[in-house]
This record gives sequence, structure tokens and C-alpha cells, in this order.
Amino acid sequence: MSSGIETSAVKSWVGAHLVGGVRVEDGVLLEKVNPARPGTVLGRFPVAGQETVERAVMSAHGRLAAWRETGPIARADLLHGLAALMERDRAELAALITTEHGKTSAEAAAEVARSIEIVRFAAGMGRRLGGRTLPSDSPNTWSSTSRHPIGVVALITPWNFPLAIPVWKLAPALVAGCTVVIKPSPLAPFTAQRLVELAHEAGVPREVVNLVHGGGEAGTALVEHPLVRGVSFTGSVEVGRHVQTVAAASFTRTQLELGGKNAVLVLPDADLTKAADAIAHGAFGQAGQRCSATSRAIIHEDVFDEMVQLLAVRAGALRVGPPDDPGTDLGPLINDTSLKRCLDAVADAVRDGARLRAGGTAVETEDGGYFMAPTVITDVAADAALATTEIFGPVLVALRCRDFDEALAINNSVRYGMSATLFTGSLKLIGRFLAEAEAGMLHVNRPGVGAFPHMPHIGTKESQAGPAECSDDAFEFFTELRTATIGVG
Repeated sequence: MSSGIETSAVKSWVGAHLVGGVRVEDGVLLEKVNPARPGTVLGRFPVAGQETVERAVMSAHGRLAAWRETGPIARADLLHGLAALMERDRAELAALITTEHGKTSAEAAAEVARSIEIVRFAAGMGRRLGGRTLPSDSPNTWSSTSRHPIGVVALITPWNFPLAIPVWKLAPALVAGCTVVIKPSPLAPFTAQRLVELAHEAGVPREVVNLVHGGGEAGTALVEHPLVRGVSFTGSVEVGRHVQTVAAASFTRTQLELGGKNAVLVLPDADLTKAADAIAHGAFGQAGQRCSATSRAIIHEDVFDEMVQLLAVRAGALRVGPPDDPGTDLGPLINDTSLKRCLDAVADAVRDGARLRAGGTAVETEDGGYFMAPTVITDVAADAALATTEIFGPVLVALRCRDFDEALAINNSVRYGMSATLFTGSLKLIGRFLAEAEAGMLHVNRPGVGAFPHMPHIGTKESQAGPAECSDDAFEFFTELRTATIGVG
């Protein structure tokens, strides 16, 4: 049963856990409000307790053998069907993302488009998910490897990509032959629920994909469950560390994609206009609420003042407002806690001597909402809190450097290593950057966010633990390798 949204207007949702295809509405009900219009309640959803989590895991476990025996090609065919349904409901999904998250209509449409491509890529892996034939030391002996699903997996997803991240966990898990329990963030519960409904409509057995709503208690219950053999989590470093610690007690696999404090390095020979456009896109797109957002610009002193001016002009030209307005460039932050965190971080830096070049304030709108002006700030030490801590908002710190070596050292000085970007025409320095920058996703002379559906989404240091997401590397997590050695003579 669909919870009922239309392209033209998002109706009130009645959220539910989906356990073996049955809507379960037990648990304390929480409200989800529109972050652009906090007086508007989008819907209510229950919070799973231990009993509901147990039922969901047992549902997934009970279907595991049959789903494994279905085979990767047949499983992939169902994913092709899911992609078709997402195409059919493209406008509906984008409207839900806009109201639930606060992304602009263009950003939401782009997320839906990318999600469809991720499903299609994962479905294509159904015909490629094989092993290797290997030479043998002994005569008349055949040796090979094969891949097998690890079992029931828990997919714990964040709010900032309410469709794309559930998709890039769910699609490879299903093709690999795993059965699933998804727990979306309570800040974005309904988009993931709609995805699960579409998977069921596409023919994926209802016991194969289960969903529970809730927060930390439900997440911990999933991680601790002895039948859960893998946990794929996206979120903060602190919660990821907790997931890793709890999972270690039972040797449960983990795949953790965590935070970032991503930098763009700008050298004197760079195309400054192109660099400024890329930095503004990376810093202020989606109101800075993505793990790969550009939050530091490390700029050579010879072009520092010019670059800061270009960035301030771009920040000041962006329109902040309702995300469903076609003229809006920046939507709201997800809630009042996020807005306060960003404003407080900027205020603390200013008190310590930092200089605001643009923004730094909340933006009032007719309907309320958690809006912040895109912010550019200078005169911040490279080791200051604002320059080293992820705050997840539209705040860009511009840092001055003397040369490439100092820029690279500043880039590598933080505990994160998600994304890094370099603007230069020097092939020698590009080579050094690709070899020495401590980040999983490297970019040169282009925006430093995102990649392509077939490329790994991966970080280093405290940004990542476990195999990459997206790409064929994701199957390293959802499958286990086995060898076979057979005497044939």
C-alpha cells in the first residue's frame, strides 16, 4: 500500500514499518516537518522497538535461502523493473525529496536521476558477478573462486540523500543475494519507505526487503542482532565508531561512510573563474549538506584576494528561499539544530578574529524555515575548529597558502579524507596531488563533489572504513569469496 503522494502536492504520510510486506504501525509516533515550512507536518511515523527489529530481521533471514537460489541474473531483472518504476514516478520522488529534505527542485530531480542510474548499474552486475578460474599446482586439478551473499544486511541510511544513499546500498545488496533491513534516518523517513514500496511493486519478495523506522535504539538493535552479518552505515564519525565497536563483538562486517572536511586547492595559474564556480557549487549546493561538500578553499597568496572576492560575489548572488520555487538556489538546513550549529560555529570564529566576507546569518522567510545565507569567511587559522570540523552547512573557510607544499599540508592536516580538488595547469603538481593528497575522491579542474554512478564512493582516514560504495567495488562488501579445488583425474 502506497502512503499516497502526488506530483502536484505531497499529502500527509502515515509512516509504517514494512516487515515481510506487512505495514506495522506500532511504536511511539514521531512527526516529520517540512524544513522550509516548519509549521507543516508532512506525516507521522512509528519508532521501532526491539520486538519490531526482531521481526524484521527474522523476516529477512527466513527468505535468505530462497533469494540466494534465485540467482544473480533473475535478481538483476527485478532491479531493472525497479528502475522503470522509479522512472515512472520520477516527479513524485523528486517532490517528496524537496518537501522532506529541503533540496531545491533541480537538486531533487538530479538525485532521482542519479539514483535510477545507480540501480541500472547494479542490475548490470547481475551478469558479471562471477569468480575466477585459477591454475593448479597439481595435475588433473581444477581451481576457481566464486562469490556468495554474506546473509542478512542492515542498511542504516542518512537524511541528506534520502533516495540515492538507500539506493546505492540496496541495489548491490539485492543483486549480491543478500536480504535486507533498511533503517532510514528519522529526519528523512518517507523517501526510503517509498523506495521499499517500489521494490516490492517491482517483484522483489516482500520478505527480502524490510524497513524499520527509528533512531539510535533501533540502529543498535540491528547492529547487535546475531543474524545480521553486515552493516552498511552512512553518518557521522562518532556514530560510525559506535557501529564499528558494537559490530566487532560478533565479527559483523561493516561498511562505514562518514564525514568530510573537503578542500579545493587553487594555485596562481588556475582559471580563477572556473575555480570560483566550482567552489561555490561545492560549498553551497544542497546548502552544504553533503559529505563531499567543499568547506575549505586553500588559495595561493598571489590570487587570494581576487579569489575571495569572486567567491563573495557568488555567495551574495545566490537566492535563499523555498526549495519548490524555481528561482531558489539554496534551500533550508534540515532542522533547527543544524541551523544553530552552523550559526554558532561562525559566531565563535568571528569572536576569535575571523572576518566574514559573505553571509554568516540566518535568512528569514514568510513561512519560517531553517535557512542560512551562504557564508564565506577568512582570517581563520588552518587548525581552528571551523577549518577542521565538519559542520554540515553552507559555510566556506578561505585559507591562505604560500605554495603547493603548504596547500597540500593544510589539505592533509584534518582527520577526514573524503574529497579533495586541485585547480592548476601544472602536470607535475597534478601528479603530486594525485599521489599525495589524503582523500578517497580526487578531482582536478572540476567541482569536488560527486562522481559517476559506476565509480567508487570512497574516503580515507576517518571518512571511511570498509569497502567502497557504488561501482563494482560495493560487491566486495555484500559477498564473500570462496575457493574450490577439484580433482578431475
